[in-house]
Amino acid sequence: MGEVYRATDSVLERKVAVKLLSERYSSEPEVRARFRREALAAARLSGAPHVITVFDVGEHRRRPFIVMEYVEGGSVHDRLREGRVVPEQALEWVAQAGTALDSAHAAGVVHRDVKPANLLIDGNGDLCVTDFGIASTTGVDTLTLPGTVLGTAGYLSPEQARGEPATPASDRYGLGVVAFELLTGRRPFEADTAATEAFAHVNAPVPSAASLQSELPPRIDAVFARALAKDPAERPESCAELVAELRGALANGDTATLPLTVSPTRTVPPPRSSRRPRPAILLAALGLVLAGLIAAVVVGTVLDADGSEGATQPVNGGPATTTTQTNVTLGAAALNDAGFALMRAGDFQAARPLLERAVRALRGSGSMTEAYASYNLAYTRYAMGVCTGVLRLLDRSEAIQGERSEINSLYSAAYDRCVRGNGGRGRGGDDDD
Repeated sequence: MGEVYRATDSVLERKVAVKLLSERYSSEPEVRARFRREALAAARLSGAPHVITVFDVGEHRRRPFIVMEYVEGGSVHDRLREGRVVPEQALEWVAQAGTALDSAHAAGVVHRDVKPANLLIDGNGDLCVTDFGIASTTGVDTLTLPGTVLGTAGYLSPEQARGEPATPASDRYGLGVVAFELLTGRRPFEADTAATEAFAHVNAPVPSAASLQSELPPRIDAVFARALAKDPAERPESCAELVAELRGALANGDTATLPLTVSPTRTVPPPRSSRRPRPAILLAALGLVLAGLIAAVVVGTVLDADGSEGATQPVNGGPATTTTQTNVTLGAAALNDAGFALMRAGDFQAARPLLERAVRALRGSGSMTEAYASYNLAYTRYAMGVCTGVLRLLDRSEAIQGERSEINSLYSAAYDRCVRGNGGRGRGGDDDD
């Protein structure tokens, strides 16, 4: 659409970037309007954290221009060309981009072209979002006609690929693709042609990031399954929520929190469930008991269970080496939250009775909380070397939420230990939950 120059502001004696609309487009009213909209969108957001600052707009010989801050560190795209980014840096950049996009969405602006080339890095290594050239701004008529696709194929949300209007959820999808690329070194639907890649965004299942990059924990796949959901309604409700899920999934990823090593392609002994596999939203948004503990073993939104009963239960609120007993009244969902928090701390002994009470209270409700509590209890018992009920609990979890890689992996490991390791004699007391 134009050229970008590094220039000097002679009044304030500072370097700036000047984006000048290409001469061949300057006579086209629609393109001029789009360029003007970029200026309005960027100016509207100037001053927001991690958003490029716009200093001035104007025209030079009938060619519109925008004067912006000069960012000297290149782009995330440039860094990716040098090789995979370490997870800590990747998360920091995704968090900073997410902050900018959440600010844009609050101001009524949808970027619509979130990609590494539009994420610039300053001299301090911090990131800022630029190029709102195809942004949709509340109060400004859109230039996009029905069926028109705007954006970059590799980062295009399914709805954009279908020519439907972009929403904040579309930007969050794009950020999810960027996060996937930063953590694995490749885009999720990378293909030889743009058309093939766009088609895959609409139709192909989300690939396993953990399979592409062995350093990533298996639970990261559930986060990307939600971030890259085909249905915008199933994606995180904000970029901050997406970042929190990523941080939670990667936390302690190299410790014994996940005490099993199973190939993702390993055959899991049938039968486990007669249900047809279906997509599921798996986000464990925890924090009712211990603030800040988000996502790890099961990733899913914890909901209040239908008909859950209150219970008085001692809760271990400290680390694994320190036990503090406090009597509190907890519902079934809160019991699951408390048990999960203790699992994260490695205190499976204290987590087990809480999760057992949660499973008993939730049994038969068919709620997602029952699915998560069943998985958490199965995981806790397995981690403690107990076979009782593990396989049945996993069956119950899968029957509610559909087939998940986490369930498959744990089922396979538990089957080996509790059935094959028992000489094939039954299920090791698995009938008793």
